Amino acid sequence: MDLTNKLYIVTGAAADSDIGLAICQKLDNCGAKLILVGRREHALQETLSLLKGKEHIVCPFDLSELQNITTWAKSIVTQYGAIDGLVHSASFQGYSPLRGITPKQIHQYLDINFSAAVMLTSAFSKARHFNPGASFIFIGSAAGQRGLKARTLYAASKAALSSMVQSAALELAAKQIRVNCVAPALVSGAKAEQQFATLGVELSQRLIEAHPLGLSTPEDVANSVYFLLSDLSRNTTGITLAVDGGFLAG
Repeated sequence: MDLTNKLYIVTGAAADSDIGLAICQKLDNCGAKLILVGRREHALQETLSLLKGKEHIVCPFDLSELQNITTWAKSIVTQYGAIDGLVHSASFQGYSPLRGITPKQIHQYLDINFSAAVMLTSAFSKARHFNPGASFIFIGSAAGQRGLKARTLYAASKAALSSMVQSAALELAAKQIRVNCVAPALVSGAKAEQQFATLGVELSQRLIEAHPLGLSTPEDVANSVYFLLSDLSRNTTGITLAVDGGFLAG
């Protein structure tokens, strides 16, 4: 389905983000115009260089500055017009064994993974900030549906995200805004390799085997995002779509 003349914000759009980059490339291939958001301008410029479209916009912004999101959103709409949707792919990841959790870590995980999502939803659902039929997508995780050892903060932040999506979908239905979540398990790529290095060979193999269909690719996630942005899912809202190779079925 063609997304020409559609304007989408993609957070976590840096070239070194496997999922963020795949989402940008998928939407670019479908003709969409993108606002690429992330903290590091050079990484966003690298993503831009990998896209075919010539109208994409690089917009560096630190989403942990929660108090500035509403004003930033207004400036985006003033400069570029109302959006047709957003994809919040930015994420704070890692391990957080209970014995060493600090208040700073709690803020790090929740600010980006959950609080920024809430503020983005609030800001871009205001009048004249979105076009009719807009779709808001949040990248969650299977960790939010199933506990994982030593990942308390990451799992909790993603569980909160899925819950937010349900409530926001009900509230924003009157505005014809759809709100959904895509929840991958382990996704092949650089971050998966880092995780394998941390876990060691035996635990890594067990983790791979926990995905009956194999690991999802970044493109698998991007395809699901495309589905939920497009009119193919025009009557779908409030769901968390698992893209996990069967991880949650086990």
